[in-house]
Amino acid sequence: MIPKYRKQFNQEFSQEKYEKFQQILKVKSGLLPAFRLSESPMFLTHEFKNKLIDASESIIDQIKALPEGTLEKAIPENCKVPNDTAKPHFFTIDFGICRSENGEIEPQLIELQAFPSLYAFQKVFEDTFSEMYHFLEEIKSKMPQDEFQNYIRELIVGDENPENVILLEIYPEKQKTAIDFALTEKLLGIKTVCLTKVKKEGKKLFYENDVQKIQINRIYNRVIFDELDRIPDLQLEFDFREEADVKWITHPNWFFKISKFLLPMLKHQFVPKSYFLHDFPESENLENFVLKPLFSFAGSGVNLNPTKEITEAIEDKENYILQRKVTYEPVFEDINGDFSKAEIRLLYIWREQDERPILLENLGRMTKAAMVNVDFNKKDAIWIGSSNAFFAD
Repeated sequence: MIPKYRKQFNQEFSQEKYEKFQQILKVKSGLLPAFRLSESPMFLTHEFKNKLIDASESIIDQIKALPEGTLEKAIPENCKVPNDTAKPHFFTIDFGICRSENGEIEPQLIELQAFPSLYAFQKVFEDTFSEMYHFLEEIKSKMPQDEFQNYIRELIVGDENPENVILLEIYPEKQKTAIDFALTEKLLGIKTVCLTKVKKEGKKLFYENDVQKIQINRIYNRVIFDELDRIPDLQLEFDFREEADVKWITHPNWFFKISKFLLPMLKHQFVPKSYFLHDFPESENLENFVLKPLFSFAGSGVNLNPTKEITEAIEDKENYILQRKVTYEPVFEDINGDFSKAEIRLLYIWREQDERPILLENLGRMTKAAMVNVDFNKKDAIWIGSSNAFFAD
């Protein structure tokens, strides 16, 4: 989208550089990424960034204006966790990069979450791109590493001793996002702990470190609570639904409250019309919509071509939405003259003392497949996978 930078990047790119790029990330984190990294960043204009921000600010305003108790309706009864917070600590918004009817490149909302994405990784990812391709220094994020680190430390660690703060995940060593866990540990000095290793005594939680029992006061939560029921023979001492003397960053209830559940309530030119499945009007054409489960993760359960037979067979229609289809525009040219499509995720934090969230970073996902998810790409394609957006005029 910015010919100057696209041309220069494509001229400087080589497979050897890409392999070196991955090795630098391994040195920085101690791990190779378990998900595919795009060979290329995305170059987007400030005009496009302004459209992203305009849509995001409107969405934030609409969420803040919702009647009290609206979001609580999204939480399944069997998933309610005590001691909820007034705000989510993390807030992420996904936009597809599309072309409007009048030919302009514009964002279209895909989904939003109050679940931590790859915050630590994306900052290192952006910096590594700039180290490998020096011309990117002039358009990289203006937020210095120490300022970014202070924001994340204040949010996650707060005034606690880092040893009393954990990153909580289920079987973290098996997760594709393990590289982000490793970089978070380096950034904050906290431990990643598997949920199966958490001990409970009364209302207090503990983990072991070198045989020493350490009390947990704050949890940087990376567990998707409703997915625990799908893990066979899972043995836990700690149930999320029990009272516990801990501070959640972010509280598990927000996974449900800021989700596709919100989409039918939002209005903006960059927000495609959505309906709960049980409210889908007969005046609309099903062919123009995508079927999505409310709480799916990483694109699971999404149907790009729903039929009446499929929708009528769904019993819990209140747990699905139909979202008007958008057309991703292939605008990112690779070295072979082929083009990739993409989504961009804005990574906000929302401190408890702030009226509005703060934008820290972005995450890009590039594809040549029908769905923008790294799992849906062909293995021999390039310019696909996790990326980062650089903005310039």
